[in-house]
This record gives sequence, C-alpha cells and structure tokens, in this order.
Amino acid sequence: MKHVLLTVVFLGIACVAMAHELLSPNGNLKLNVVLDSEGGPVYSLYYKGEPVVEPSALGILMEEADLSNGFRILDATNSTFDETWMPVWGEYEKVRNHYNELTVTLSQPAKHDRMMIVRFRLFDDGLGFRYELPEQKTMNYLTVKDELTEFNLTGNHTLYCIPGDYDTNEFAYTTAAISEVREAMERNLRKKGYEAKATSFTVQTPLMIKTTEGLYINIHEAALVDYSAMLLNVDDKEFNFSAHLTPDKLGKKGYLQLPLHTPWRTIMVSDDARSILASQLILNLNEPCKLEDTSWIKPQKFIGVWWEMFTGGGGTWAYSDYYKAKPGITDYSKLTPNGHHPANTEHVKEYIDFAAENGIDAVLVEGWNEGWENGGGYLKERVFSFTKAYPDFDVEGLHRYASSKGVKIIMHHETYSTASDYERQLHDAFHFMVDNGYDAVKTGYVGRLIPRSEYHDSQWMVNHYLYVVKTAADYKIMVNSHEAVRPTGVYRTYPNWIAQESARGTEFESFNDGIRPDHTTILPFTRLMGGPMDYTPGIFEGDLSTYGSNKRKRSSTLVKQLALYVTIYSPIQMAADLIENYKRYPEPFQFIKDVAVDWDKTDILEAEPGDYITIARKAKGKNEWFVGAITDENARTATIPFDFLPDGKKYIATIYEDGKDADWEKNPQSYHIFKAVVTNKSVLKQKLARSGGAAISIVEATGEEGLRGLKKIK
Repeated sequence: MKHVLLTVVFLGIACVAMAHELLSPNGNLKLNVVLDSEGGPVYSLYYKGEPVVEPSALGILMEEADLSNGFRILDATNSTFDETWMPVWGEYEKVRNHYNELTVTLSQPAKHDRMMIVRFRLFDDGLGFRYELPEQKTMNYLTVKDELTEFNLTGNHTLYCIPGDYDTNEFAYTTAAISEVREAMERNLRKKGYEAKATSFTVQTPLMIKTTEGLYINIHEAALVDYSAMLLNVDDKEFNFSAHLTPDKLGKKGYLQLPLHTPWRTIMVSDDARSILASQLILNLNEPCKLEDTSWIKPQKFIGVWWEMFTGGGGTWAYSDYYKAKPGITDYSKLTPNGHHPANTEHVKEYIDFAAENGIDAVLVEGWNEGWENGGGYLKERVFSFTKAYPDFDVEGLHRYASSKGVKIIMHHETYSTASDYERQLHDAFHFMVDNGYDAVKTGYVGRLIPRSEYHDSQWMVNHYLYVVKTAADYKIMVNSHEAVRPTGVYRTYPNWIAQESARGTEFESFNDGIRPDHTTILPFTRLMGGPMDYTPGIFEGDLSTYGSNKRKRSSTLVKQLALYVTIYSPIQMAADLIENYKRYPEPFQFIKDVAVDWDKTDILEAEPGDYITIARKAKGKNEWFVGAITDENARTATIPFDFLPDGKKYIATIYEDGKDADWEKNPQSYHIFKAVVTNKSVLKQKLARSGGAAISIVEATGEEGLRGLKKIK
C-alpha cells in the first residue's frame, strides 16, 4: 500500500520539498521528481496537464543495501540532446533522437553516503528512466532482492496483456479492465491448460493500456543487458503496477557489480494510438551500433522445411522415430530411417529451386542435424550436435547446389534449452557455418532450461542470448532467436540480432488452442514495441491438421496473411506455407515476392489496439510502397489516404482485397486483385472481411499508356 501513502505525503510536502521538473521537447509531457518524508524518490508524469502516472516510488532493494529511502538530493541537472542517426536496417531510413534529460544524484547520509543516480529522459512520446550506481567505497558486489519501481495509474483502465511467466511469451492476449483482468486471464489459462510460473499476479511487458479518458499508454523496458527481465505486479484494487524481476530458481533476481546501470523503464503516452506504433523511444534508449562493419547484415525473405512438420503430413524433425532411439546414440548411420524426414538432400533441393525461381533469398532447414532423437522431449538426455548432419543431409553438396542458384541456406540450432551445452559448442558451430556458406541462424530454446537453476528470462539467460549474438557477429552471422527473452531494442547496438519470435506466432495456427482474430491487431502494440518479430506469415491454406486428430481453421483470410508482411515488421520474413500451396495460388503469392523487408519510411494510417491497423511503408532505396490493412473478428471499412506518396505524380496500385464472400471461418480463400491509378490526393475506402485484410503494392507510373483502362481512385 506504499503507493497510497506516497500520494498523501507527496501532496502534503509539496510546499516544503522542492520538486524537480522536466518538460518534453514539445511541452506535452511533464515529469516531477521529489523525495517523500522518508527520503524516498518519487516521480509523477503528466500529459497535456492531466496526470498519467500518479506519484510512484523508485528504488532498489539489495541484500546488502536498501536503496529506497533515507536519501537527500545532492544534485539535479537538466540537459537537452538532439541527433539524427541511421539504422543499419529498420522501419525508417533515419531516426531522430530528441529528449530532455534530468539527472538526479542521491546520497544516503546515514549509510556511509551511499550514492545512487536516477536518470530520466523525456521524449515527445514518452519517458525512460534508469538507476545508476557509480563506483564507491561502501558498495561493490550486490544481489538484487527486488526492484521497487511503481507505475501508479489513474483509474480502472483497459489492459492488453499476457500472464507473467518466467519461461514463455507464447500466450494468447487478454483484453480487460484492470479490475477484471485477473479473472479473465485465469479463465483463459484454464481453457488452454497453461499455468503462469510467477508466484504473484503478474503480467508481461510490453503492456498496452487504454485509459478511461482515451489515452494510450505502453510500459516496457529498453536495453535489457546483464539484468533480469521485468514483469509487472498488478494491484487490481488500486489500479497500480510495480516491477517484478525474473529470479533464478534460488530466488535471486540479479548479481551485480559496481559501477552499473539498470535497463531503462519506459512509459509511452499519446492520445493517438498511431503515435505509440510510430515511437522509436525504446530504440533510442539503446547504445549505438558497436559493429564496425555491418555490410554483411542483409534483410531477406526465406522459405523452408518447417511448416510440413506442423500440418499433420507426418514430417518429423528426427531422422528416426523417437521411440525407437536409445539414449546416448553415437552412430546415426545404424538408425532405421523413419521415411518421413523432410530435411533430406533431394527435398531441400526442391526448396532451393523454388526460391531461385521466385526471387526468395534463402531456405531454412529444420531437422538437419544429429540429436533430435535425444532432444525431442521424450528422453532425459538433450544433446544436439551442431556440426554433424543426419545421413540423408549432404551439407557440402547442398551448399554447392544453393550457391549455384544464388540462394543461401539458413542454419537451424534448436538447443531444447540446453543453453550451457550450446555455449560449449558455439565456436565449433559457427566455424562449421562459415565453412559451409551459412550466414544466418535460427536459434531455438524450447523446454525447461539447462542449467536447471535458470529461467528463460533470468539474468543468466539474458546474458546468454547476447553472448550468442556477440559471438555470431565475430563470424559475420545474423541471429533470429526463438523462445528467447522479449526484445528491448538491443538490435540497435547489435544489428545482427535481426529478429526474434518471443511471442505466439504462426505455428499456433496448427495447435489446438490456435490464434484469435484479434491477436495480430494487438502484437504491434505489445511484443513488437521492443523489436521485430519472426511471425512467419503467409499461410494460404485454411484447413490445418494439428499434431493430434483435430482440425483447425486458420484465424484469418488469405489476404490478411498478405497484409501481415506490412503490419508485423521484420527484416527477415518467411513465406511460411508449403511450396505446393504457393503454386496453387500464384496471384496472391506475387505480393509476397514483391513486398520489401527493409524500409525508408513508415506511415501509420489507422490504428486501434485489438481492433485494426493500417500501415504504409516505402521500400529502402526504391520508389515502391506497400500498404497492409488488417482487422479483428469484425468486418470494417478501412480508410486509406495515399498522402504518403510524393506530390505531382501518378502511381499504379495493385490491390489485393478480400473477395465479396470472404470470411475467416466460412470462406478464407476468397480474394480479388485489381489495379488502379492513385495520386497523393487519393483516398481508398477499402472493405475488410471478418478477420480480413488488404494488401497494396504501389509503383510509379512510367507513362500514360500503361494507365488506360485502370480504375482511378480519387
């Protein structure tokens, strides 16, 4: 209940304790910082004069030191920073980093003058703050018991959230008022057979909030390095949140050594949902790129041996049947092939041929390496080799074949969460990749972790993921990590960390609990706030067999699957369906072939969390634009202005739309494609089916002759 007392104390001492104030560059956001009657730092945040975060406590509780009260303010300095920088890849060619900063230096006179700095950066679209502990005589090694950061909201707002869990981010989203979210979330968990691992009622970040007054708030963290990931404790009676750090299994929440700084805690605020999606605040709070040479980092599209293992066709990652294998396998040539192992030389060549014929950059192959019999979850031993292929997979021959076709092969390293063993093999694995022409790897961390003392989001694992990325950079290898901690913008510093999964992705379309139609209208406001997602869209066929005997319908229309290539950002995009399905639908597949993966400019045209999103993007270095519009389970009409186009020219738009009878449940394959003439004055009223979408590719018209007979959109 400390937050309630803080409110009273803050108001009571305002006349005697000087508050330090900070305004955002445009003046819309105001931050106040003050010490309460116990010498505890307290902050509050206002947007256009109205409270967003009411007085909230700051501080960290260590086993060796209580850094939450007994402070006096030694110094408080203000500064301004304004720069424009160019990402290696991203949604924008240039990013402006403009903020006003307040640095508050605190001292504990009764505790040997222990010092702590709280650094605040206020942008036009939100706040970032972190704790810093400079080198000092009375502290050195510290163990974190709790971080005491609070986020005291102003009412019973609506949350878009998933349960707090130390090991997975792959939950369906719950949308509910704070007072109702516990019951709604527990109901969803019971239905799906999940159980949150956190010991208190928590939710994960990024947390999206819509206030009762219509403000949009997003809470997350930036630059998560050498620290455990933050969940949020929920007080559903007082409508408040507080930091809940992921512990190890001893309950320790971090092992630190001075000097140090924590990750940034971030709060984005706007009265326009589009501004939340457009924010680059989290990226700006990360360190600049530390790689001297980034020329080898290439955004790309890929296909792969993957989806056929999910669709009930009998494909397996293992070369031999799991149950016939014995622990401690040493000679895989003596195993009996199961006859349905798709990661074989001839089948992979089919994917390479298809990629070459259709301008796809790369082919992912899962299940190529020894160890799936041991690592498949049925046996206690979970050891993979990342340098030895199954007998039916010719590494050198496929490298030569792919190179002759101008196609790359993407490596797959599924660790089954044996992170310690993966680290032991890492240099050998990356040497093997370089020797055989691989420059990108998809890593996986399915299952409970080894070492057994850790969770996926604990400090040790946060350091592990970054260690893999840094080591990969030494070998000029790009990393696409799955089942890892949710991203916090670290890809600015290490842009070879080209994508992550870290949320419920397309594979769940084949699982019994599936994906809801509103899922992809929430993801950009939550998971994607920290960085790009390998969502693996592009599933054209709607009847999906699960691992069992049940049947599922895909959660969207075919055209919505196209639109996801624009609305769910990633510089590495998979055309996830089977080759035969793309051959069956060559016309809509053309959009996947055409759509870019790297951008000069992004315009958020419409947005409402949980309901709809419409985004336009300009391809990097080209006069080509792409638009994606999606909706939830409700049909709607999207309003698409083309004012993002340059003035004074005509353009040809190829519009992929839901058919008149399209419906995600009844007729998901129905689509219609037409061309139209547009200018930057044009506005399109585009109908979207239930869980439907629209996808548009736009090129500049080269002459009047090519415009004849085309519809003109005014």
